[in-house]
Amino acid sequence: MQTPIAFHEGWEILLKGYTKLKEILEGLPRKFTSEEYMELYSIIYNMCTQKPPNDYSEKIYDEYKKLFEEYIDSTVLPSLTEKHDEFMLRELVQRWSNHKVMVRWLSRFCHYLDRYYIVRRTLDSLKLAGENEFKNHVYLKMHAKAKDALLALIMREREGEQIDKALMKNVVDMYVEIGMGGMQNYEEDFEKHMVDDSVEYYSRKASVWIVEDSCPEYMVKAEETLRKEKERVLNYLHSNSEQKLVERVQKELLVVPGAQLLDKEDSGCWTLLRNDKEDDLSRMFRLYSKVSEGLVPVAAMFKKHVTNEGTALLQQAEEATAASSGNKPSAEAGDPGLVFIKKVIELHDKYMGYVLNCFQNHSLFHKALKEAFEVFCNKSMAGYSSAELLSTFCDIIFKKKGDRESEEAMEETLDKVVTLLAYISDKDLFAEFCRKKLARRLLRGDTDNLDNERMFLTKLKQQSGAQFTSKMEGAVNDITLSKDDQKNFKEYLCLNNANLTLEFSTTVLTTGNWPTYKTSDLHLPEEMAKCVEEFWKYYAEKHKSRKLTWIYTLGNCSVKGNFEPKPIELIVSTHQGALLLLFNTSETLSFSEIVTHLNLPNDEVIRILHSLSCGKYKILLLGSNTKTISASDTFTFNSKFTDKMRRIKVPVPPLQDERKKVTEDVDKERKYSIDAALVRIMKSRKVLGHQQLLTECIELLQRMFKPDVKTIKRRIEDLITREFLERDSEIPNTFKYLA
Repeated sequence: MQTPIAFHEGWEILLKGYTKLKEILEGLPRKFTSEEYMELYSIIYNMCTQKPPNDYSEKIYDEYKKLFEEYIDSTVLPSLTEKHDEFMLRELVQRWSNHKVMVRWLSRFCHYLDRYYIVRRTLDSLKLAGENEFKNHVYLKMHAKAKDALLALIMREREGEQIDKALMKNVVDMYVEIGMGGMQNYEEDFEKHMVDDSVEYYSRKASVWIVEDSCPEYMVKAEETLRKEKERVLNYLHSNSEQKLVERVQKELLVVPGAQLLDKEDSGCWTLLRNDKEDDLSRMFRLYSKVSEGLVPVAAMFKKHVTNEGTALLQQAEEATAASSGNKPSAEAGDPGLVFIKKVIELHDKYMGYVLNCFQNHSLFHKALKEAFEVFCNKSMAGYSSAELLSTFCDIIFKKKGDRESEEAMEETLDKVVTLLAYISDKDLFAEFCRKKLARRLLRGDTDNLDNERMFLTKLKQQSGAQFTSKMEGAVNDITLSKDDQKNFKEYLCLNNANLTLEFSTTVLTTGNWPTYKTSDLHLPEEMAKCVEEFWKYYAEKHKSRKLTWIYTLGNCSVKGNFEPKPIELIVSTHQGALLLLFNTSETLSFSEIVTHLNLPNDEVIRILHSLSCGKYKILLLGSNTKTISASDTFTFNSKFTDKMRRIKVPVPPLQDERKKVTEDVDKERKYSIDAALVRIMKSRKVLGHQQLLTECIELLQRMFKPDVKTIKRRIEDLITREFLERDSEIPNTFKYLA
């Protein structure tokens, strides 16, 4: 039977190994052989596996911890207390490293305790117990001094000195490792103080920079500071510290002095925008995008700046219009209103570039740009709405025959027009003006590229819906079909041996696709009447169920004037041409004779005669010396008329103010739209309060126009009168739908 090992005998053997381990840690040339390691392990194993009362597991566990206490008191603490600052940190790192080595070896010698004794009694493992000894006897006494030394080194680095980053990382790692898997020691004993110290340091710096430096210079320093702080975390701080540190530093550098920095005289955000400092604006965005709500004031300034720029353009256009005697926007590229639209598009290109490049396509700046443009794009310019000006601008684009843009350039320009239209609230007004101008272009042949017209309508449809462009698309389609009709008509004439003395062409328009035009019962001269009659026959044969109504007010003709000085080709309206042909048989005609021959109202005949006798081109001579035509006047063909041109166009005064008619038509349509919206809402809700009805109606219609609240109220009253709605007798300001 084996004799039990006494505790003091076995422990003496372990102490020899412990002593050798200390010598190794102190740098003496010693090492453990595998035989020595096995001897120490076996001694502990045997002492722990003996039967009671010779099982020394508990006593070995207690003595194991005392070994560390003894080593710490005798060697570690004295070596630390005699050193300061960076030297103390180096010693602390070395002692922590040695301690971990000692724990590793001693826990191996006593490993049997971990396997059985510690598990059964749920005690701290040998590794944890050994490291806790360092924590309780060294860390708790030294961590405050270590923290102060670390903070001092960080401050020195911030001031430009070189420090030992590897040492810093080792000390920081010790704070983390002491937490035994948790971050509490690192956060409470070091990180909190480090962050507070950083805040205090940068608060002092910011107070100096904000006074001494311009806004761009300040931002360069702030950006470089934040970069270095992130680099500092990467070099030796724990990664968990980055967010806390950077957020607090950002607050001190950007939030606290934010208003003062952005409003800085001669260098703040206003100045950067005014002077197009894109690099500085990009830096401002990068800095403030990382701050909660930091971009809000920057976006507000951007919005106000763009609004001011657009308003200034509007003011310039109004002044230019006043200087040009208040002429209405024309088809001339130099017209102030059209110059204004062109400059607004350029302004949008510029600041959309800022949004995309400087502000990284951020939604806040898209919103700011949109709201800014909505301010000045919905103001009138010298009495003309942006909707009308934009439609006139489009008209010019499509009329450019001599200076055609490439397909890519044309598409880019149209994209910009559609983008600008998105900011205009009166989209229905734009659509109506656009429709009128498109009709005029198509009928006069002012556009020779229907593909561009279709491309524009497609873009409008994508933005505003099919209803927005349906009539205009129908008009373009009519022109395409009419070209085929004209070709077929010529073939019909050849097949039927019908010879026309005039060169004749006609355009068939579908009712509803085109604006409403005035019709007349004009008595055409025989030559013209023959052409109309032949087309009637052709069309009736091809389309038996359709009816044609001739709109002579839209027609034009080319008449050869045989004047004595030289023959001149006259481009005139159908009415003018019919009147001039009367003078082929009579040199002089009275007003009443002309009215009888043409079968037109007196006011229409006066308008035509005025254009031929009192305007720029005096084709006819008025019997009286006045410029006012009366029923007693006579007219004579002016055979002496001449002009330097061989081909002239004789204008006819418009029947009415087109702008006024368009506005009236749109106002009428808006009433119908408001009625329809109110009925649609009430039909689905049955009962609804007054304010909610107003709100929902505006939301439903604002895609096409922004309805006036007073108009909505009047339409509600009208619907009540027409018994579509009624007021609730019990609940005030509430309406009911009547089925």
